[in-house]
Amino acid sequence: MRVFKKKDDIQGFIRHLHDKKQVIGFVPTMGALHAGHISLIEAARQQSDFTVCSIFVNPTQFNDPKDLEKYPRTIEKDLRLLALHNCDAVFYPDVAEVYPSGTGEHRPHYDLGQLEFILEGKYRPGHFQGVADVVSRLFYTIGPDRVFFGQKDLQQCKIIEKLIAGNPDFQKIQMNRVPTLREPDGLAMSSRNTRLSPGELRKAPAIYQTLQYLKEHLAPGDLSALQADAQELLVRNGFRPDYVSIAYTRTLEACRFWDGQSPLTGLIAAFLGDVRLIDNLELC
Repeated sequence: MRVFKKKDDIQGFIRHLHDKKQVIGFVPTMGALHAGHISLIEAARQQSDFTVCSIFVNPTQFNDPKDLEKYPRTIEKDLRLLALHNCDAVFYPDVAEVYPSGTGEHRPHYDLGQLEFILEGKYRPGHFQGVADVVSRLFYTIGPDRVFFGQKDLQQCKIIEKLIAGNPDFQKIQMNRVPTLREPDGLAMSSRNTRLSPGELRKAPAIYQTLQYLKEHLAPGDLSALQADAQELLVRNGFRPDYVSIAYTRTLEACRFWDGQSPLTGLIAAFLGDVRLIDNLELC
């Protein structure tokens, strides 16, 4: 496995692969890798000739400096795990390599539509501009043919799809969503889970159980009572919810009154202690 820290080095290497008509699969991550990330690597390996993983904790997508500071960093473990699972190359730049003029520089504004301002966008202002910016920079650096993102970050997946569709330079990129990988108790795998105490880990599956509650009790008509019941279920299990949303799957806009036919998805973001967890589940 090759490890690159400089854009020029990995771009030169990938240029030779493109010359040989190799299909490049790309998995962007912020490290602290777990089995969910490895499922992305495996999907990329199955659908590509050469798989690249990036590890970069992007400061511009954190609206809370304390969250950035606490984000787990386990680079040596990550590299061993990627090598074990036959990842071909890793791009591991520092902040100055990605943002040569500094993170405070004037950066382009990305037209992400209403999707930028709901759910995660509402509670983390500027988050998706930071995501779009760093992903654009990584796409230009790697030049991937196929990219792989986890369904757990559904709103982010939709943001990336919009980013790709809106940039002529990215039109050749094929976006792939990989299903959420879960622990046996249903908890969605996440790097943030490492920050949970043993007691919190026992409570954490209540997020998935609440999503299942929404699915089991979904019925046509006014959804406000069901949404309130789900929120109360989280609170009783020790969570501080940011949102519990029953949303149209296509747009992720909240559905207040269901016609019984439109595809819906449940989405949750909630704090357990000082750790913020997210999850989602197709309801119908």
